[in-house]
Amino acid sequence: MVRKLALGLGLAASALAAVGAANLYQRYATETVPYATVASIGDVELRRYPASVIVQTVAPDQREAFGRLFRYVGGANQAREDVSMTTPVEMDGGGAAISSTPVELAASGGSNSTTPAVETDEVGGEGGVRMAFYLPPQFDADSAPVPTADDVEVVAVPARTLAVRRFSGLPSERRIEREREQLVQTLDEAEVPVRGDPFFLGYDAPWTLPFLRRNEVAVEVEAEG
Repeated sequence: MVRKLALGLGLAASALAAVGAANLYQRYATETVPYATVASIGDVELRRYPASVIVQTVAPDQREAFGRLFRYVGGANQAREDVSMTTPVEMDGGGAAISSTPVELAASGGSNSTTPAVETDEVGGEGGVRMAFYLPPQFDADSAPVPTADDVEVVAVPARTLAVRRFSGLPSERRIEREREQLVQTLDEAEVPVRGDPFFLGYDAPWTLPFLRRNEVAVEVEAEG
């Protein structure tokens, strides 16, 4: 009995080590939207992000929005070009729902297996969702493949400064809301003016071990100078 228990514990430890190694490899192998840390306020980083290009859509729900954009990066564009994906996932509320979708689609035959940078917002009073993938830095608004779908568009995003608070664990809606409130409180106490509402940034696949997850909440702030 003791030998069986020891064997079971050993197998579980090996499985955890394998999953952890896969998590680290995925993070290393996936391109991340670049930024420069320009200052810190307690546990909040101020990051400067360069101008970038997104592909976006507005849909009734997150799954439909994601499907449209995933088809675009998989070749549903006039160039019939596969577009590489980047991290993080960016969204306004409910982190877990979107962070699982890329892996589900890739497993069902999608051409890209890494997690894209995604931005989502609820639009209007009917709960529509605006979602955006950040395209790799080699694209600008002129060179990015033109979508074939009328409900998908390519948009240039100007450079911006984000205040970011990092945390690990499972990104439940309650946890995300608590981290957002703490982020806003820190900026209020430091008298840092913000633009818009905070949003969630996730960097990992849904099977990532909770203690290895990189989760963040962020909000745009007024840039000095």
